[in-house]
Amino acid sequence: MIIPKEPKLTDQQLEEIKEIVNEYSCKLQPIEGHHRTIYALLGEEREQVMINRILGLDYIDRFDAIDSPYKLMDIHSELANHQIRVGSSIVGAEPFIIAGQCTIDPNNPNYFLETAHAVKEAGAKAIRGGVWKPRTMPYSFQGDDRSIKTLIEAREQTGLPVDTEVMDEHQLEVALEAQVDILQIGTRNALNYSLLKKIGEKTAGTQTTVLLKRSRAMGPINELIAAAEYIAAGGNPNVMLCPRGTIPQVDGYRNNPDESITPLIKEKTWAPVIVDPSHSVGRAKYVSAASMAAMAYGADGLIIETHVDPKHGIGDDPKQSLKPEELTTLIKNINMIWEVTKKKALV
Repeated sequence: MIIPKEPKLTDQQLEEIKEIVNEYSCKLQPIEGHHRTIYALLGEEREQVMINRILGLDYIDRFDAIDSPYKLMDIHSELANHQIRVGSSIVGAEPFIIAGQCTIDPNNPNYFLETAHAVKEAGAKAIRGGVWKPRTMPYSFQGDDRSIKTLIEAREQTGLPVDTEVMDEHQLEVALEAQVDILQIGTRNALNYSLLKKIGEKTAGTQTTVLLKRSRAMGPINELIAAAEYIAAGGNPNVMLCPRGTIPQVDGYRNNPDESITPLIKEKTWAPVIVDPSHSVGRAKYVSAASMAAMAYGADGLIIETHVDPKHGIGDDPKQSLKPEELTTLIKNINMIWEVTKKKALV
């Protein structure tokens, strides 16, 4: 990892370093942070002659070789001080709550718009809304491109950033054209490395944030962080990691709740952790308890399914969405837990 003395290399300086690293079959990937740009070296970074040549340039501050398999997402990387800004929020400065419907109903968009206003009033910092939906059966509702207009209208009306899941390059292009603030990568694509790389490349140098969910069958925590590395290595360090329940399923819950891995993730990476209690437990009556547990474990935020009238929702909304008044109470409790956990961390 190459760190220049100035916040960013000039075009001439960048070309000079590229010429050097190309001689050693390496590539250079600029990673634009909030305050400065760093330059990841992709390839074998142990060539001492190459390192010496780079360090000999008078505009280079230092060269950091990281032993971790994930060079950029590692807690000791230069990105450890990187701040992720979504809308007016700095993720990690306060509880970052994303709330809204599982699925936008293209035939009843007003439900989503009403929900968007309700979650803003409840204290959420961003709005979630499923434009496209992964379904086990091909005959189930898969979403509709038309719903992207409803999602963006909700952003215009409320001023809050928006989140939606993308599953392929077509959906990615539609979401990027609409300037969706948070691209959600669901459990089925958490290890789709070609898609992760494409997202990193397409969003490099932008403020777009990626919410990477943990695969339902994902094994070690390192696998989740390594998946995030694909996005960062593509050029976008704005990645948040999302435990959302795994298998084997716990009787009574939709999945096996995994919010307890939050401290383990934070020992390995600087990336914010945003827990999804809705998919973890899968029933509205359990979501509040799961949410508070996640915050007690040190999560930076939550993504919570909410609907103004769940029984009229589609997708998962009827069974696992909170009502706005429930979200309001939950966010108040979350803020109290946040104060306790942050004070404890300072002791």
